[in-house]
Amino acid sequence: MVINSGEQPRRLGVPAAEARLRFEAEQRDVKDGPGRRLLVVDGEAAFELSFWCGTCPFLFRRLETARQTLSLDSAQERLSGATTDPDDTAVIDAFGALLPEGEYFPLLLRVEPRLIIPGQEGDYFSVEQVATWGLDQFWGLPEYPHTPYFRTFETAVDASAHLYEFVVPMVPPTWNARDRVKDYVELMSRGTVPTAVAVSTLDVCEPATGMPTDHYRHWGLTHFLLDGHHKMEAAATAGRPVQLLSLLALGESLADSADLSRLPAVRAQPRSARPTSS
Repeated sequence: MVINSGEQPRRLGVPAAEARLRFEAEQRDVKDGPGRRLLVVDGEAAFELSFWCGTCPFLFRRLETARQTLSLDSAQERLSGATTDPDDTAVIDAFGALLPEGEYFPLLLRVEPRLIIPGQEGDYFSVEQVATWGLDQFWGLPEYPHTPYFRTFETAVDASAHLYEFVVPMVPPTWNARDRVKDYVELMSRGTVPTAVAVSTLDVCEPATGMPTDHYRHWGLTHFLLDGHHKMEAAATAGRPVQLLSLLALGESLADSADLSRLPAVRAQPRSARPTSS
């Protein structure tokens, strides 16, 4: 459910060299074009993202150097319960200071996360993605994200596109402090709905023509958690909702301006699953 969205994009962030989190292209020879698209945290490549071409499968893949979370002690009191303001200046400015300078669209969501283990029930990469792109041609296996993640929502964009939403922790839920998760489970059981914060991207990926697949565009809306790792796991454990303040990075998404402008309305639609081909 979309609780609210910002009125317009906001200019946030600091110079890229000073940002704790930034998006980069791995350097290769100029003749080979841009290398891997990366999410970098504290100077270390943390995630590999969907490739630039737009015809390769949607991807987020945790790398060995992803070891840091980005929670801010100064924001914890404001995030302990629900908020109704996607333009909460104090929270947005605090987390914006972690990000590279750019245009971000605030989106306030209420989600009910399901914890997904790659290769097990509900794994997007083993089911929906394989139905469209097939198995990786080299490995003969589905893409593997190297991290548990949360699925929160999906809906039809139109007859030829479908939105899939993911919440990706910076570190695995097994790294969370058990006592803190338990405390949030108890709070949620009493009706508290705390708020998590994420920087998000929208990657629109479509297989090349002529592939023998279930052909449609995959809208991958990925929320990389800045704050709320314990909250998200607790919500999945308890089957309770949590709020998510998403800072959608417009300049770092693989989507054109028309698709980005449609996203709030698409995300406000009722949930619907897309049948996969057998």
